[in-house]
Amino acid sequence: MNTQQMRNDWGAQRPAYGHRPAPRRRGRRVLVLVLLALVLFPLVFGGWLWFRVDSSINRIGAFPDYSGRPAAGSGANWLIVGSDSREGLDPDTAESLHVGEADGGRTDTIMIAHVPDNDTPPTLISIPRDSEVPVPGQGRTKINAAFAIGGPELLAQTVEQATGLRIDHYAEVGFGGFAGMVDAVGGVEMCLDQEMHDTKTGQTLQAGCQTLDGEKALTFVRMRYSDATPRSDLDRVANQRKFIGALVEQASSFSTLINPFRTYSLADEGASSLTMLEPDGTGDLLSLAWAMRGISSDGVVTTTVPVTDSSANRWDKEKASELFEAVGSDQPIRQDLITE
Repeated sequence: MNTQQMRNDWGAQRPAYGHRPAPRRRGRRVLVLVLLALVLFPLVFGGWLWFRVDSSINRIGAFPDYSGRPAAGSGANWLIVGSDSREGLDPDTAESLHVGEADGGRTDTIMIAHVPDNDTPPTLISIPRDSEVPVPGQGRTKINAAFAIGGPELLAQTVEQATGLRIDHYAEVGFGGFAGMVDAVGGVEMCLDQEMHDTKTGQTLQAGCQTLDGEKALTFVRMRYSDATPRSDLDRVANQRKFIGALVEQASSFSTLINPFRTYSLADEGASSLTMLEPDGTGDLLSLAWAMRGISSDGVVTTTVPVTDSSANRWDKEKASELFEAVGSDQPIRQDLITE
């Protein structure tokens, strides 16, 4: 083989000038790593957040059994309480939220959320806090007193005996936690038909569509001394259900779920201010939120316990009994039993 032929053969085997296979392989590896990160990050973040929430929730023991306690019915019943406890609020924060001062804890909000086992729509029922019902050991008095005297346990027993529904789960949040969750999702949009001015606190919300931050949201759900709330507590509980629906919708929106900072802030604010039963966990809470997500779109039946007049002190016994019987058996609720 002559010298020229050897040179030609060597040249044929030599890679063409500028050909670099290594960078191409490196590029594919980078792409694979990016794809893995996109898949694994939500899983890792979600798992960590799940643990964070579950370990941050305040717990109380399971509700004790007692003689005559209602048997478990169809579906699951949540007792949801918004307390007016100022615990954890520094003086400046309490002043900014316009919550005043009060010792101990009372209930600003009492609701029963029913999650059915069948395809009947979920139900959210407001119980006016001035409802006069038998409170064990206290005679007949306002239901709000049950929480003030005996906390969640006595309130749950009072609700069970008054409604005939067994309470399976419990969720309680205070003033600061509620405002914090609203701020965590960037505020909640509400449309007000007219100006709302509270003659007791002096707070005012303008008419029209607007985004309420935590402070204004707390004003909205607590207001009952206003020309815009002529039915007092009945209008207030209706506004509470309306706002909860908008809050759940905002919290479960795509813009919130894809934002890890907002998701973390919401979970952190909610968990640290939430009180639940010892056996309940994050999965139970998500199940409730998922069931209640249809409030704004009429996918959830929302109502107040039927009462005899606008004072909301006395229940309409016949209608209330029919309402709770339908709820406890996962039956559709008649329209005449629904009170806005």
